[in-house]
Amino acid sequence: MPAIPESDSLPSAPARQSEFSFHVGKRLSESCSPSAAQVARNGGEFLGRTGTITTPHGEIQTPAFIAVGTKATVKSVLPESIAELGAQAVLANAYHLYLQPGANILDEAGGLGAFMNWPGPTFTDSGGFQVMSLGSGFKKVIDMKSVDNSGPDDAVAPGKERLAHVDEEGVWFKSHLNGDRHRFSPEISMNVQHQIGADIMFAFDELTTLQNSRGYQEESLERTRRWAERCITEHFRLTSERAGKPYQALFGVIQGAQYEDLRRKACRDLGAMNFDGFGIGGALEKENLGTIVRWCNEELPENKPRHLLGISEPDDIFTAIENGADTFDCVSPTRVARNSAFYHPSGRYNLSGAKYKRDFGPLQEGCDCYACLNYSRAYIHHLFKAKEMVSATLISIHNERFVVKMVDDARLAIEAGNFFEFKAETLANYYS
Repeated sequence: MPAIPESDSLPSAPARQSEFSFHVGKRLSESCSPSAAQVARNGGEFLGRTGTITTPHGEIQTPAFIAVGTKATVKSVLPESIAELGAQAVLANAYHLYLQPGANILDEAGGLGAFMNWPGPTFTDSGGFQVMSLGSGFKKVIDMKSVDNSGPDDAVAPGKERLAHVDEEGVWFKSHLNGDRHRFSPEISMNVQHQIGADIMFAFDELTTLQNSRGYQEESLERTRRWAERCITEHFRLTSERAGKPYQALFGVIQGAQYEDLRRKACRDLGAMNFDGFGIGGALEKENLGTIVRWCNEELPENKPRHLLGISEPDDIFTAIENGADTFDCVSPTRVARNSAFYHPSGRYNLSGAKYKRDFGPLQEGCDCYACLNYSRAYIHHLFKAKEMVSATLISIHNERFVVKMVDDARLAIEAGNFFEFKAETLANYYS
């Protein structure tokens, strides 16, 4: 399709950025007045805040948990149910949708939201994580718990073939579905995500892990910076070309692994670019998660939203919120549900246990989700034992509601001035 010429009646691509906005509400440091001892334990000032992200398909009140709908569906849960349980937005994956059914199909359908019958805001990640993690044979998980850079930078999982190969222009990879060879580059990722049509999308980046050497982290960080510039150029070109489409916000992705100087450099470099927001990604040691998020948010522009990619454990969520993450996502609520695990204020439990066979109470007393209002633990236990798929549906509804509500309550606690008390009580009960 030829580019549509700009004119006085057709706003330029950068001018259209006004169709997306973020406004800061209450700051945690002001509403809750943390003590000097709390600040010292945190390692620095608390950067948490409430806010409002405005997209062409609605607002997101932050902090917010974004439900993951990898293949244009939250696994086993209807979009109507996701809306009913209070999720404000859904995140899908560019890599998976590119392979199946194809980004052009979503474009013809009117975009991701129309395709999956979701009326609210949508996100897509760039596909970079899947290209590299699946391409290294690590499936859906890369070890982010331990630092060990004694091995090669192009390591693969035991017994696996490396399916992804990085060069300056992009990545060659083989489909995990059928072995077909594909190419992703910053320009291709932007084209794919524009066709998918989410309200918020991410620049194409190179994923590194805690096992990569310092030298490779530096090389990769510089490549991701160059790719970010190319993403912005292609994003604005496509925005002008597709002038009749709603504006799609572009977030830059911050890498740098466990290194403070690299994280801060990435934030300064990308923060100076014309991004609408930022994603904090890559290798994050759990024990240093808050510190790394704080490093980033001390450098990133305060008037733009920050999304932390891939967390959902309660302690990680509170740590991320108080250090300035506005939104975050994770597949965990539905993934553990498929193995019969359900969230509860006093911890995570496995419903397959024999003790639930005659337990006719809800998954959680007082929970307002559809599953808890209508079904018993005994019934869902039976469904799981009978290998009925609806067991995953009911537990997923509850788990998504549990996380969404916890984050909503954390947002209200910032506004009310009792965030630290709410955090202490919630985590004491959950990890007791």
